[in-house]
Amino acid sequence: MAVEKVNSSSSLAEVIDRILDKGVVIDLWARVSLVGIELLAVEARVVVASVETYLKYAEAVGLTSQAAVPAA
Repeated sequence: MAVEKVNSSSSLAEVIDRILDKGVVIDLWARVSLVGIELLAVEARVVVASVETYLKYAEAVGLTSQAAVPAA
């Protein structure tokens, strides 16, 4: 079976559809310190996905309990 490379451009709608279908996770952790004194710490996790995709994968790693708790 031969593999063919197709040179085609994707439209913005196709790219957004693919991202929402598969999801993208950006996990960031940074620390700024000077002479052993921590000045700034940043921890962020950004998830871009459809609600259905997020819930499917969040359930697999045990994050749905946090998402299901209503704000007090």
